[in-house]
Amino acid sequence: MGNLSDLILQFIGNTGYYMLDYRYLTMLIVGVVFIYLGIAKRYEPLLLVPIGFGILMGNIPVFKGLGLAIYEDNSVLHYLYMGVTAGVYPPLIFLGIGAMTDFSTMLARPLLMLLGAAAQMGIFLTFLGALALGFAPNEAGAIGIIGGADGPTAIFLTAKLAPYLIGPIAVAAYSYMALVPVIQPPIMRLLTSRKERLIRMEEPREVSKQEKIIFPVIGFLLCCLLAPAALPLLGMLFFGNLLKECVVAERLAVAARTSVIDTVTILLGVTVGASTQADVFLTPQSVGIFVLGALSFSIATASGLLFAKLINLFLKTKINPLLGAAGVSAVPDSARVVQHVGQEEDPSNFLLMHAMAPNVSGVIGSAIGAGVLWSFIVT
Repeated sequence: MGNLSDLILQFIGNTGYYMLDYRYLTMLIVGVVFIYLGIAKRYEPLLLVPIGFGILMGNIPVFKGLGLAIYEDNSVLHYLYMGVTAGVYPPLIFLGIGAMTDFSTMLARPLLMLLGAAAQMGIFLTFLGALALGFAPNEAGAIGIIGGADGPTAIFLTAKLAPYLIGPIAVAAYSYMALVPVIQPPIMRLLTSRKERLIRMEEPREVSKQEKIIFPVIGFLLCCLLAPAALPLLGMLFFGNLLKECVVAERLAVAARTSVIDTVTILLGVTVGASTQADVFLTPQSVGIFVLGALSFSIATASGLLFAKLINLFLKTKINPLLGAAGVSAVPDSARVVQHVGQEEDPSNFLLMHAMAPNVSGVIGSAIGAGVLWSFIVT
């Protein structure tokens, strides 16, 4: 009987129930909330559901040395996580984004590209703010990139600058991407008048097929010569777009925007979620990152709006300043938010197509911003 009771006690001691403490319980609740927001509220379900379930996987308490936890060298999760830490997954996602993206709205009215550039001010202002708060330059750079509202870019840069911060920065970046419909509208209403929100946009010119094919080649050369460190991201983005527009490689374009990006999104979401292991993730530094990330995203939104109002001072035909909020690279959610806020004032005012121009230029802008930060901090 003694041996049997010892075995029972040993079994109980090996269960997750026995090892569960408030830290793991907190993260398990966070994981359930992410899944709820993704399913019930439809906040970026393709991101929040994998990340939420990954948080659950990463916060089941296990004994060290069994090869189960994501931070153990011989675990399966650790091998999958190498795609994050080595910066492999983000370029593959950019390949799929490029194969799905239509740059014609941006090419039809290049002026709107400036709104995507202006929104990147959130990255650099938050970088300076993080430095002022005592973060090391590499950590400040990784935190600042959250303002681009681009999860893959945030992961890629953090993997290069501060890999030990991938968990909190990735979760913060994807959280704010998913909460675009909640965070942006109040800022948009605060910084614009009703008269400005009622501005109607002119129909854009038609972009030729030749322009669409030439753009990814010219865009790649111009952007990567400016910020060579952005080559892995922008190279794959423009390559994916070339596959889409050239027509002759349609099979490759279909693979890039379906099976490739879907597979990588699953792996990235689950492993990023699992990296929030409570004993590593729950630190005062993580809280600071979430606060600074929210500030960065808010500044990026405000920068795009204010810049749109600024250039209106010099334009005969005004643009709707709401478009500036789409300068963050949360594609296409921030463009949809612009459409929604605009139609609250005038249901017949359709801004979505126009908002896609700064939205897709924001994708390029955030990658360039990451490249500039990386090269600046490394050198």
